[in-house]
Amino acid sequence: MELKRISYKHKNNKPIYYLINYIRILIPNVYYQKKRAQKFHNKEHIGGIQKRVNYYNKLSNTVLLKDPIQLSDIKKIPGSKVYFFDLYQYSRYFNQKLKGLFLFGDIVKVPEQPTFVKSRPIVDNNANSVLLKWNKLRHFMFIKKEQRTFLEKKNMLVSRGKVHKTQPHRIKFMEQYYNHPLCNIGRVNTNELSPLWKVPRLTIDQQLAYKFILCLEGNDVASNLKWVMSSQSIAVMPKPKFETWFMEGTLVADVHYIKIKDDYSDLEQRLTYFIENQDKAHQIIANANTYVQQFKDQKTEALISLLTLKKYFEKTDQSKLL
Repeated sequence: MELKRISYKHKNNKPIYYLINYIRILIPNVYYQKKRAQKFHNKEHIGGIQKRVNYYNKLSNTVLLKDPIQLSDIKKIPGSKVYFFDLYQYSRYFNQKLKGLFLFGDIVKVPEQPTFVKSRPIVDNNANSVLLKWNKLRHFMFIKKEQRTFLEKKNMLVSRGKVHKTQPHRIKFMEQYYNHPLCNIGRVNTNELSPLWKVPRLTIDQQLAYKFILCLEGNDVASNLKWVMSSQSIAVMPKPKFETWFMEGTLVADVHYIKIKDDYSDLEQRLTYFIENQDKAHQIIANANTYVQQFKDQKTEALISLLTLKKYFEKTDQSKLL
């Protein structure tokens, strides 16, 4: 029982998440729609709101959607239940006759039409990918309080995660650094890849005993990046290629995380530098912790989500239904 309790430390509570969301479904949408104006009230006094809305929703011209889905029908969209819950949490504030396009899951290409997604590639022409805060049960976990300081941690890089045959970039890292003296890395899933790489899982708390934590993208983003950046350890990764509501595209190398080359060839040199220059390491931790703070105010997060949806409906020529 104690081991199970420790393993869930720092993670979001699944039973509470599902309970809250099933209760939401029981409350009529008209109740929330009447409260929408109150949600928008005095939004101009909250710094950075519109900047983030425009980052998530980059639509500038009015676009007519082809074969969109009514909000009243979003429960029919194929995909994980958590995506529906995260969308419904804010879509319920709007006229259910409003329409949109929605793609659940790990999305790594820009759709042909303006579409709500969890993730998108970090490229110049990604305006059709409109980000919402989806799958937050898994992705948006933050360390609330940590006992260890950076100086008290091991001078090593740790990594625990799944490595699939369809992820050559993760396979390459394992090939180069498994059994390296500066690394404690391994995969936790079972497949046909090298059995040497299969290692026991480590809880988040156990990983936090290390100064450096690998945040390597998987199918899209690195899901552990949020909690790592809220800790007293440092995220180590190449420049991100995909982003979510966390706005990975705005992260600055060696300001918010330790950047390594795409071929990982400089990993040892980079780790050694920050072990020997811990004042610079402390500055990265402080910058990362500050960056994370903007996502912790739930009222602000809700307002930005609603405004991102509202802008989408306006830019898809549906203002009359708002």
